[in-house]
Amino acid sequence: MYERRTAATAPAYQRVKDLVVRQIADGHWRADDALPSESQFVEALGLSRMTVNRALRELATEGVIRRVMGVGSFVAPAKASSALLEVHNIAEEVGRRGHRYEARVLSVREERADEKTGAHLGLGEGRPVFHSRVVHYEDGVALQLEDRYVNPAFAPGYLEQDFTRQTPFAFLSKVAPLGKGEHIVEAVLASPEECAILGIAPSEPCLLIHRRTWSRDALVSIARLLHPGSRYRLEGAFATH
Repeated sequence: MYERRTAATAPAYQRVKDLVVRQIADGHWRADDALPSESQFVEALGLSRMTVNRALRELATEGVIRRVMGVGSFVAPAKASSALLEVHNIAEEVGRRGHRYEARVLSVREERADEKTGAHLGLGEGRPVFHSRVVHYEDGVALQLEDRYVNPAFAPGYLEQDFTRQTPFAFLSKVAPLGKGEHIVEAVLASPEECAILGIAPSEPCLLIHRRTWSRDALVSIARLLHPGSRYRLEGAFATH
């Protein structure tokens, strides 16, 4: 079925994980391919079912494979990725990967800024702000929950937009061209409501990006972008001089 080339000094479950990862990296198993069953791994590797089960559970948690109860284990599709220090339109990112983009608008409304939001936007508590919540999908799977506040002075037509046809970022780029942006990235667990919206388990780690964007040195919007950790990653590059 496959070669046993893992180091004998590694724990048995880690050797199973290494074997699976190597088979995927070498192209023997591709995205959505079915993996051998636990029984087949046990027989081929001479290991206990408990050891094999632990390896597959950890690989599923790490997003390498996905497990379907009563069916089996499958190679997980590659995670969506985004450049760490750049600001992009998520619809264009999905399109560049050759996948289908969709959006679901949860709410778009005018609110009075609370103390925290007002401070972050530089407006002060009680001032009017526009607030939108949009779920972005890639091939029907929730990729990002966007929670955004906008300074109405820079986007007076924000509430009238159909954000299933263009993203909030795309609209803001037209009316208030991006001058600079700021990212803060952290690992979090989603709230029960967010888990339900994204279709993830409460225990799944998420990647949260806090983003602020400016136009002509004026702060235009702040956004909270929540991604399931198994579906998204950030990439960056640097050079030394």
